[in-house]
Amino acid sequence: MKIIIVTLSIILVILNLKFVTATYNYYDVVNLGAKPNSNSDSSKALEAAWNITCDSTGESTIHIPEGEYFVPKSLKFSGKGCQSSKINFVINRTLKAPSDFRVLQNSKTWVLFEHVNGLTLSGGVFDAAGAKLWNCKRSGKEACPRGVESLGFVNSQNIEINGITSLDSQLYHIGIDDCQNVNVKGVTISASGHSPNTDGDDCISIGPGTKILWIQDITCGPGHGISIGSLGKTLHEAKVHNVTVQTSTFINTENGVRIKSWGRPSDGFVSDVVFQHLTMENAQNPIIIDQNYCPNHKDCPGEVSGVRISDVTYDDIHESSSTSIAVKFDCSRKHRCLGIKLKNIKLTHENKQASSFCNNCEGSTFGNVQPKSCFN
Repeated sequence: MKIIIVTLSIILVILNLKFVTATYNYYDVVNLGAKPNSNSDSSKALEAAWNITCDSTGESTIHIPEGEYFVPKSLKFSGKGCQSSKINFVINRTLKAPSDFRVLQNSKTWVLFEHVNGLTLSGGVFDAAGAKLWNCKRSGKEACPRGVESLGFVNSQNIEINGITSLDSQLYHIGIDDCQNVNVKGVTISASGHSPNTDGDDCISIGPGTKILWIQDITCGPGHGISIGSLGKTLHEAKVHNVTVQTSTFINTENGVRIKSWGRPSDGFVSDVVFQHLTMENAQNPIIIDQNYCPNHKDCPGEVSGVRISDVTYDDIHESSSTSIAVKFDCSRKHRCLGIKLKNIKLTHENKQASSFCNNCEGSTFGNVQPKSCFN
């Protein structure tokens, strides 16, 4: 087996004529045994490329050339002990999961990056081949596994995800947990609108502990929209604050922008949220806060959400709702929603005036707000 390693040394001259050498390493997975456009397992070549990269100093690139690469096992790329200062993971075509969903059923994530500091993942398609699992779930004839997350990032920092496509995920498309300084741009997430709820149907789901999050230029639909939550499933939960969703479009979604919490005790908190410059095209619930979430009426009937929601601004949200109630605030009867602001809202239903609903909510309006607010 022939392995090609390219090392470039760049000499930088500093004022007092000291020299610093910056090392750049390049690893091609085909030279490590990956076979494009075949049924051969490319997992070992990908793992080998990562291990060699971690043992290299300086900046490194792992390159996956044109072609479709079969990856029938879960991959875990750990940054613990890595010597590389930065890793560029460049995919020029497709990583393909097995069509038989049972092959990966004991895994949580198909491709996982954990404890990584300094990673750019760019280009390429992650094809999770979820259609057969969807058919299994729709049939109701057999016990089907939950499915696996396609791509995950855990306990990592300084991550850039650029220009990738996640296709036909079994469960979540991309999961980001306990990470800092993550930049996601130019990403396409695609699955059939008729697929069953894989628990990954929110365009973006914002979980407990999220802070300083900026979401911009998203086109979402169909699906469940962009949600903060569900929150309050456990008693002790990290708060969500400083979240902005801006200049995005929602097309035929079940929700537009939603904050959702379980109807059960919790010390959770949501504050300093801005939803701004959003277009709703036939969204069922363009603006919604639901603090009485209790799926299948199990584990929470009659209980009250302990999640506190405050200082949420809805600014310049317009176009159409597919239901007559375009703005719905159904807040906790224990902790009222406080500091809700509506600015320049114009939402209609079938080209007619829509309505709003408020329960345990206090707020204020600015500019022209349609439908008329229901704040006390």
